[in-house]
Amino acid sequence: MKKTAYMGLFAAVAIIFGYVETLLPVFAGIPGIKLGLANLVTVILLYLFGWREAAVVSFIRILVIGFMFGNLFSILFSLAGAALSLLVMVLLKKNGGFSVAGVSIVGGVTHNIGQILIAVCVVENVNLFYYLPVLLIAGLLTGLLIGILSGEIMKRIPGKDLT
Repeated sequence: MKKTAYMGLFAAVAIIFGYVETLLPVFAGIPGIKLGLANLVTVILLYLFGWREAAVVSFIRILVIGFMFGNLFSILFSLAGAALSLLVMVLLKKNGGFSVAGVSIVGGVTHNIGQILIAVCVVENVNLFYYLPVLLIAGLLTGLLIGILSGEIMKRIPGKDLT
């Protein structure tokens, strides 16, 4: 029961972060680049609960934010990026050789790779890959920011036994 309540709270926070992100023109003029604030919740859930909980909350967040502020294509792009990102982050976390920031950085980069792969398939134009270096740099920077914030937040969670 306690875990279900926490999952609801984490989902609500992720949705709020997703909404706040729609209001912040951080990378104005560069399409497709966001801070990834909602991914903060995904990284924290991955470390505190596990991949299943991170996946469920991420899926709920993507659907709610997509239907409220996006469209079916934004949902498709977000799901592709989130799935690839979470898969890679789970593998890196399991490996144990990476810090929270390292896992988050690779997650940010692979999220953008997943999105560009789907975009190339949908648009049927491989020239979109020319945009990949910009997305990789953005994923690296935002992943670092989210990783550092996640680590700092997790240090401050008393007891860390939320289950």
